[in-house]
Amino acid sequence: MKKVLLLLADGFETFEASVFIDVIGWNLVEGDCSTELFTCGLKKEIKSSFNQRFIVDYLINEIDVNSFDALAIPGGFEVYGFYQDAYDEKFLDLIRGFNANNKIIASICVGALPLAKSGVLKDKKGTTYNSAIRREALKGFGVKVINQPIVLDNNMITSWNPSTAVDVALLLLEHLTSKNNADKVRQLMGFDYKS
Repeated sequence: MKKVLLLLADGFETFEASVFIDVIGWNLVEGDCSTELFTCGLKKEIKSSFNQRFIVDYLINEIDVNSFDALAIPGGFEVYGFYQDAYDEKFLDLIRGFNANNKIIASICVGALPLAKSGVLKDKKGTTYNSAIRREALKGFGVKVINQPIVLDNNMITSWNPSTAVDVALLLLEHLTSKNNADKVRQLMGFDYKS
């Protein structure tokens, strides 16, 4: 079984987290049945942007990186405290641990900023929310900012806003399983629909 860890900071964007939960869950039930997702954070109860409350499966200090195959990080809103958790040293150390073990790391929107602050994106290609402030922040961490919706550099996936969320989650699934399997899940979830 492939295990995905969803790393949540206070102020995380619910939609961006939910796509990882749904895509990995759909694969568990309807795809090749090979993936599970677990959540973690700095504290047991995490508030999302818009103040929804979530109870995580694990605290960051309980995580053994070797027990997981991938890390997923949704972005969030500064006004709801996202960067307080996302820039915490324990949060950044967990990211470094996944990278040191060459695990897949997928982020959406400003989820790329803690990756960059941790140092794992230094001198690599990446993208983030398409605002000048966020892109300058990414660049300031030594990232080669690419102006495209999704950027894959080695084991790291970054993207530029919530519209990319489903594609990022499906790309993560593809890297954990296969393109055929990810395409099957995409079809089952109706994301290949053309009007």
